[in-house]
Formats: sequence, structure tokens, C-alpha cells
Amino acid sequence: MSVPHLTTALTGPLLDLERKILAAQPEIEHWFRNQWQEHTPPFYGSVDLRNAAYKLAPVDMNLFPGGFNNLNPDFHPLAVQATMMALEGYCPDARRVLLIPENHTRNQFYLQNVAALAKILRQAGMVVRIGSLNPEITELTTLELPDGSTMVQEPVTRVGNRVGLADFDPCVVLLNNDLSSGIPAILENIEQSLLPPLHAGWSTRTKTQHFTAYDTVVNEFAELIGIDPWVVNPYFDHVDGLDFQSREGEEKLAATVDAMIAKISAKYAEHGITQTPFVIVKANAGTYGMGIMSVKSGEELLGLNRKQRNKMSVIKEGVTVHDVIVQEGVPTMEVVDDGVAEPVVYMLDRFVIGGFYRVHTGRGIDENLNAPGMHFKPLAFATPLTTPDCDGSPDCEANRFYAYGVVARLSLLAASLELEQD
Repeated sequence: MSVPHLTTALTGPLLDLERKILAAQPEIEHWFRNQWQEHTPPFYGSVDLRNAAYKLAPVDMNLFPGGFNNLNPDFHPLAVQATMMALEGYCPDARRVLLIPENHTRNQFYLQNVAALAKILRQAGMVVRIGSLNPEITELTTLELPDGSTMVQEPVTRVGNRVGLADFDPCVVLLNNDLSSGIPAILENIEQSLLPPLHAGWSTRTKTQHFTAYDTVVNEFAELIGIDPWVVNPYFDHVDGLDFQSREGEEKLAATVDAMIAKISAKYAEHGITQTPFVIVKANAGTYGMGIMSVKSGEELLGLNRKQRNKMSVIKEGVTVHDVIVQEGVPTMEVVDDGVAEPVVYMLDRFVIGGFYRVHTGRGIDENLNAPGMHFKPLAFATPLTTPDCDGSPDCEANRFYAYGVVARLSLLAASLELEQD
């Protein structure tokens, strides 16, 4: 199997990080095993990574991943096996799963993701039906998919403390809906296993919660293998009380950005990095690449024009942004198909099950790639991300992806800490 060619600067200090990760592989895997005895991993998750050659860090962690259709089909058996393990842990006698997707019925890419996820669940031995919270779905509805297949969605019903469909009583309810617009009353206080839990949704969870938990995880990990935690961890801060339309909080945000740039500059000097530091400002909750700006100084945030203010003020489901995370920008040095690329790693339970590159030919190395015009290239792992080639050079395919798998699992562990806090 081939891996998309990486044009990463393979001679930079990242090799040093990868070498340390490879050398410590037995300790790392032992440490993860111990962590998973103490903490329950989320049912699933996806992590956006950025590989800057001097740094390999997560920039986002999604607990309702929507790109199962972008995974390499060769790794489908891994996903099925991980699903079996996960469901065994949550509900050993589970047979019936109700899958609740997002309300989009016209987004063909998203529907293909739901179909791919349903297939994984079915092959893990589950009876799977798809239940919709969309008020427009009032009866059994057949949706057509691009490959010529169809998907049936039905309205979710509730009887007492159980949810299901008119003729279907599931043991497990699996959400593939990130609850951006709030927690639906129909799902509150149900007696079935609900995965992920309601407080994992973006109406409750924040990115700063995640990166606070990630700080804790990374500090322990960095000590374990003897690295500066910064090489796997982006600095972050947050600013709330914002109103982009009325410009309220603009100066506070600009000052926070400038303080972050100064902090990154000091770290760059320490590590001999000559690039210009930048900061990503994005909504503290939510996905879909909405409400994001890349800036090199606080001044860029003063006097935003109307279009920029509109872009920053509202995200998915029309939710208004009052709280942002100010995150150290990690440039990506990877190029695939002549476009700037970042790896997205998918996990189910505690296992890495694959991933893909998010590629954007119209964006720069310091910009958000989750934007219209992006495309996806499945990561064709020669081996699973958890099995390095201990005799290979640090930049050989298996080892590069082992490093990705380790950093992604650090983010997964941080998410498990987050979910325990509620």
C-alpha cells in the first residue's frame, strides 16, 4: 500500500521527536494501557493534527466525527473490531443500535459518512436503524446517496425513559449529531446507553476545556519520554464577552493575541525557529470550520470589516459567537496533491482506525484548511498507526504515522478526562 507522498522537511527537529517516540514505544504503550484502565475513552473521536517539522500538535478534537466515508476501506476491519470492543464495554448485551445523525438531509458527503458508520456497526453484529431529530422527517423517509444506494431515516420517538422508533427499541443510542444548537429534550434522562453523553455536545463542551485537559495529559507524557511539552502542544487562551457585530471586547481580544504572539516568539527563539508566529482565533465551541481567523498581530482584529465580523460572529445552526479560543498557530509543512495538507486521525474506543489528509490547494501553510474547496485523501497506512517499524528510520511511513497515532491518542485521553468532569 502506498502512502501519499509527504514533502515534510524530514531532516528537521521533528525527526528528533519521532525518534524519541519510537525509542520509548514500550513505555508509551504501557502508559496508555494504564491510562485506559483508569479512564474510559470516548466511543469515537477524530483529531486534526498539524505537522510543522519542529512540532506535531493537535489543533482540534471532534467527539462526533463526520468523515467515516473518507477512511481507507482497507482499514474497515479495524473499525469493526474496535466497535465490538467498545460496545462490549458499554453494554455487553447490546444488539440494537439507534444511530441519530445531524439534521442535514441534503449534504451528500455527510450522508455517506452516516452510511459508512452504519455499515461498521452492522458488521460488528448490530441491528442498526437511523433515527432523525429533524422536524421535517415525520415519517419513514428514503434518501438517495451518490453511489446509487439509499438510506432510510425515521422520526425518533420516546416512551417513558426510552427512545427509539415506532417499532424499534434499541439498547444503545449513538449520536453522530454534535448538538450545536442545544440538547434536545427527547434525549434527556433516558435509561439506555447514550454515546457520546449529552455533555460531549458543543452546546456544553468548549475547546478550552479540551486543551486544559490536554495540558495535564501532555505534561505527564512529556516527562515520560523526556521532551519539551510544547513540541506536541499548542499554547492557548480564551476571551469571552465578545460581540463581533458591536465590536465589544475587540481590544481585549487584540491584547490577548499580542500576548500569545510574544509567548510564541520567545519559544521560537529558544528552539531556533525563524518563521513568523501566527495565532488562530476561533469559536470556542463548534465545528465545520466556521468562525475562524488566522492573524499575525492583534491589530488585525481591530476594525474588522462587515464581512469579517459576519464571518466571526455566527457558526453552525446560526449560533452567535461570544467566546473564542486564541490558539497558537501551527503551520503545516505537509503537501499532498499540490495542496497544503493536514492529517485527521480517527479513533474508535481506544484504537486508531485510520484517517485522511484534509487537502486545500487554495490555502497557505498558516491557514485553516477546513473550508470550501478542500478535498480528502485517505491515509493508506502500510500498517496500523499503533504498530511502528522499530527497525525503520524515523521518517519511514509506518513510523511517521505511529507518531501521529500517539499524539492523536493523547488528545483522545484528554477528551476522556473532559467527559469525566461532568
